[in-house]
Amino acid sequence: MSVARFEAMASPCEVLVDTPDADEARRVGRVVADEVARIERKFSRYRDDSVVAAIQAARGAAFEVDAETARLLDYGQELYALSAGAFDLTCGVLRRVWTFDGSDRVASEQEVDALKPFMGWSKVSWDGRRIRLPLGMQIDFGGIGKEYAADRALMRARRHSNSPILVNLGGDLCCSSPRRGGAAWQIGVDTEGQGEAGSMLLLQSGALATSGDANRYLLRDGVRYSHVLDARTGWPVQHAAHAVTVAAPSCIEAGSLATLALLNGAAAERFLALERVPHWVAR
Repeated sequence: MSVARFEAMASPCEVLVDTPDADEARRVGRVVADEVARIERKFSRYRDDSVVAAIQAARGAAFEVDAETARLLDYGQELYALSAGAFDLTCGVLRRVWTFDGSDRVASEQEVDALKPFMGWSKVSWDGRRIRLPLGMQIDFGGIGKEYAADRALMRARRHSNSPILVNLGGDLCCSSPRRGGAAWQIGVDTEGQGEAGSMLLLQSGALATSGDANRYLLRDGVRYSHVLDARTGWPVQHAAHAVTVAAPSCIEAGSLATLALLNGAAAERFLALERVPHWVAR
């Protein structure tokens, strides 16, 4: 087993290649790291040369996007509809008043209300090719970007190797196949909501993604505020689970379902049961 490690998307990342060929493993590691870096450059909200910055720089004019960006916008629009507006690609502006650093700095109603005019996918004009973003609004792919990168990186890696591969981007992961000999990959999962592996799962194929507030929360007067924000209100979801892990065929699907479950608050387990996906919820 060979392991290549790198940092990306503010997360520790690794690529596991089940091969005795060190050159093959290094080649796969470079391919994965390069693809993740490409996606981060292209879709980061922190770069002034990203497609996100270019859309905003259009200042309300129609902006034509490439096919890859169009697919992500379409997917975000689907999640907006599935969540009845709770998941919204335009709610990134809330970062201005919410910083989930474990402190007691809870935003005020006035601060949140001041940002609401700059939120709402319903205000965006999107025809599958051109997007028109009202002045002052932003697109934020943070809710799906890392999981999308994991899937894309694995796809690229499989073009360079027939060995079993697992891509892990900060705990969101996907694998190409079982390990050599048919053994499953052993994955530690946070089933206690403490930010540490509480259980060991066996993954033969597909993906796992976890969303939770073990390391991202606020605490004031004994009340814990989850980092998961409901775009309809601008406020943390009430009664959100500490952690939700979902298994699905792709990492972006697993991550989306985990996020939607958290947005369902106390009804997370019921939501996931209706979706009929393997899941683990820590309260």
